[in-house]
Amino acid sequence: MNEREQLIRNFVDAQGWAEAEILPIPGDASFRRYFRVVEPERRAILMDAPPPEEDPQPFIHVARYLTAQGLRAPEIFGADAAAGLVLLEDFGDARMRETVDAGDAETERAIYRKAIETQVELHLRPPADVPPYDRAVYQREAALFTEWYCPARGLDVDAEGYAKAWDAVLDGMDPAAPKVTVLRDYHSENIMLPPDGSQGLIDFQDALVGDPAYDLVSLLQDARRDVSEEVEAEMLAHYRDLAKPAYDFETAYHVLGAQRNAKIIGIFVRLWKRDGKPRYPTMIPRVWRAMERDLKHPALGPVAAWFEANIPGDLRDPAGTLGGEFDL
Repeated sequence: MNEREQLIRNFVDAQGWAEAEILPIPGDASFRRYFRVVEPERRAILMDAPPPEEDPQPFIHVARYLTAQGLRAPEIFGADAAAGLVLLEDFGDARMRETVDAGDAETERAIYRKAIETQVELHLRPPADVPPYDRAVYQREAALFTEWYCPARGLDVDAEGYAKAWDAVLDGMDPAAPKVTVLRDYHSENIMLPPDGSQGLIDFQDALVGDPAYDLVSLLQDARRDVSEEVEAEMLAHYRDLAKPAYDFETAYHVLGAQRNAKIIGIFVRLWKRDGKPRYPTMIPRVWRAMERDLKHPALGPVAAWFEANIPGDLRDPAGTLGGEFDL
């Protein structure tokens, strides 16, 4: 047993789980690791967020906020933030993605409708005490596309013009948009379906205060599973019926869709090239298709023009050729 493993064992024992077995749960997108802590009559989840790469405090803060607002975040049984260890409620193994994929069309719609309703509930609550999702963050995230995807394709692009195009688009965002808690990774692999019939939220430690449309993009332009345009349209209509957004929600949805998808493409290439995780390029075609749809919205004119000038059509990865053109 190495030093970190001993630290984990000592922490679990101190929380009253001395008889528990500690079993790893697969995961590959960050330095965080997760374990299932198992005794005959109870289970918990252990988050291992080792410093200095990780800090569990934002997760703890947002979890407590969500719980206080009546939403279903995991209960925190114990934490040693300095050591990067948190013992959490176990929501079970049922995730939205696998449940939807195994079900019929009505199952899919019912689960997505409930996920939309969770967003409406969140947007009615006072925003969390977290930083703003402001232009500097939008630009930093969008720049991941030119920083990672373009070099992987051997493209020498106008990065300054890209930032200016995004400035022009962001200038057109409706200043009347409300400010709500944005979980930022609200998608089918981060929504759990506990046995009590609720929808459990996980992976929200990067929450910011921003536009209500962002998490709808995360859910309905999911990088990890295909959501049909029909279901996307139905769920956006369901959100409008319930939330009655009093600002230019449609423009925000497509602007933030293009911004998020550009970011995700850059992140997926980074996870592959820098971190050696070859799963991620296989998901890029899905993200490209969603981004191309967003770019057709008139508000995205400057960014769409930049793409036309800088990214040849055969290098937009519509057929998933990225991974095949380089040695993984």
